[in-house]
Amino acid sequence: MRSVSAAETAPTRHPWLVHADSLEVRAGRHLAVDGLDLTLDRGVHGLLGPNGAGKTTLMRALSTVVKPAGGTLTLLGRPVDGRADLREVRRSLGYLPQQFGFYPRFTVREFVEYVAWLKEMPKSAIPDAVQRAVDRVGLTERADKRMKTLSGGMLRRAGIAQAIVNDPELLLLDEPTVGLDPEQRLDFRNLLRDLGADSCVLVSTHLVEDVVAACSDVVLLNVGKLLFQGTPDGLVAHGGERDAGDSPAERGYSALLRAHRENA
Repeated sequence: MRSVSAAETAPTRHPWLVHADSLEVRAGRHLAVDGLDLTLDRGVHGLLGPNGAGKTTLMRALSTVVKPAGGTLTLLGRPVDGRADLREVRRSLGYLPQQFGFYPRFTVREFVEYVAWLKEMPKSAIPDAVQRAVDRVGLTERADKRMKTLSGGMLRRAGIAQAIVNDPELLLLDEPTVGLDPEQRLDFRNLLRDLGADSCVLVSTHLVEDVVAACSDVVLLNVGKLLFQGTPDGLVAHGGERDAGDSPAERGYSALLRAHRENA
């Protein structure tokens, strides 16, 4: 009998989890993502940019909600232009949009179970996966409460639970800390670091300090174009005394936006 090498038995690892080449994405008639080149691997990536930068449109494209208008997009090693590939990607995807829908009379557990079913998880695996997701976001005591009874912060945590229930390879979180109190934000940062050990996590936020604290990689967009991708220290290095911001990272963020406006 032929022996099997370790390389043959190891799980397949995609060369990158997100790869965009000259990506264009429209929001209505507006070209919100304009010729974007971006590669993301495992780890926690913070997506920054002012209002209108194209962050949400990019997240919608990466979540396969909207189709690219141009360029190419590969997710989890698969192009997103075929139905079979889309189905496989969506099974390994977690997504929390800014506004997510739910049935108000569902309990938290029922809501997360429903999303697990939509993601075609094996039926036998769903109960344990749901309990683990609920526990990880700190809603253990609220698991059997109806969604309509939850506070804004609890609803956001339920949204995070549904996004992580399938242990996604690619996790997309759009403004996940809205409504969370300072202690919950600290817990969330710890959860991000844990998730990023095995997955590609992209977090869109306006909170520069959350990115610096939780992310190993920073992506800065403005008017649909990539201005910067690098470490938080690299972001800080762009700042100067004349730039706006209460912290070195915020000043670096402001400096990059100012330079882009001046060169436009």
